[in-house]
Amino acid sequence: MARSRRLILTPPERVWDLLSDGYRYGEWVTGTRQVLSADPHWPAVGARLRVRVGAGPLALDDTCVVRVCEPLARLELEAKADPFGAARIAMRLEPWGGNTLFFLDWHPLRGPGTRLHGLPVDYLVAVRNGMMLTKLARIAVREYGAARGPDGVGPRPGGAGAGPAGVRRG
Repeated sequence: MARSRRLILTPPERVWDLLSDGYRYGEWVTGTRQVLSADPHWPAVGARLRVRVGAGPLALDDTCVVRVCEPLARLELEAKADPFGAARIAMRLEPWGGNTLFFLDWHPLRGPGTRLHGLPVDYLVAVRNGMMLTKLARIAVREYGAARGPDGVGPRPGGAGAGPAGVRRG
């Protein structure tokens, strides 16, 4: 299982707004070329998102199905990309002082990924997922601004360890 986490300097409600718009996945999910369709009831359990993924001249259509949805807290998807199999993608949002601590777990369910599962594949997936979370954080902060400080007046200071565009490395 590849695990990534990121502190996003905006409240969970704003991050959830991005996750709740299936047509926006192409903006932050690395490898997505185009969102082909999103069920109108996305991200309710059973809703589907069809995307075209690929690298270079290679492309294939992928379907993500929502398996678990707990608004503002948890979203789990099953991504199927035949002939490569399927993977479980679990996202969890935790409030963190007016910001969002975002967890992303990826685990192969069936297909070649289950046989190749291990340190090298998990490392590559973790790098990809880290890139995705950085994109998600940048979009959230750009569109919604950084979380307000405890007094509700100004932005929370970046401080040591703050990355670009309000992203804190986890």
